[in-house]
Amino acid sequence: MADKSFFIDTTRCTACRGCQIACKQWNMNPATKTVQRGSHQNPEDLSYVTYKLVRFSEFEQDGKPVWYFFADQCRHCTTPPCKIVAESINVKSIKQDEATGAVLYDPKVKVKEKDYKEIRGSCPWDIPRWDEKTQGMAKCTMCIDRIKEGLLPACVKTCPSGAMNFGDREQILAMAKERLDEVKKKYPKAELLNHDFVRTIFLVVDDPKKYHKFAAANDDTFVASLNRSSVLVG
Repeated sequence: MADKSFFIDTTRCTACRGCQIACKQWNMNPATKTVQRGSHQNPEDLSYVTYKLVRFSEFEQDGKPVWYFFADQCRHCTTPPCKIVAESINVKSIKQDEATGAVLYDPKVKVKEKDYKEIRGSCPWDIPRWDEKTQGMAKCTMCIDRIKEGLLPACVKTCPSGAMNFGDREQILAMAKERLDEVKKKYPKAELLNHDFVRTIFLVVDDPKKYHKFAAANDDTFVASLNRSSVLVG
């Protein structure tokens, strides 16, 4: 099985949240109690039982509202800092699937809160989550159980607009770059976020911070995170 990747085209996302619901259903995760916060987005953040979250941001531009949708999830880094840090502090809950590249957490392995905070702090995208009751960590699994049976991840299968895509990494990168060239004709600021070192590649058309403060990590931040992880290991 070849190395895999996601391509998430935010220009095609309608914030229907089908991917978010499909993720909950496939992983049999419980619903999250939400409140009206004056935003289309709910719940407020990722959690131990919410692996996929469509983030919603609204701005005013030339007197008109502009909406940004961002279907956030684990980036499944090619070299995951969380795994490096976990191994350095003898936390055995993170592995990387050799066939697909998926970064996988075992929620059955108990992790001390201080160790969890160290692991979460190593992630430039602020993805790892921990449950106080079970003391386990969890996040997007890349639907590893589905793709090993030849199925698409649940979020991709459900997406009605073509915003979510998944496949062999080389083909996904080619698709993403082709789409970027097309989108740039209308949106000169368009870019692929961190595509060189992650397996969840986002296409955005404006400043990534307008989508989410952790939407992108600049190269220096990621390298610093890896260096810090290596120091801990050393």
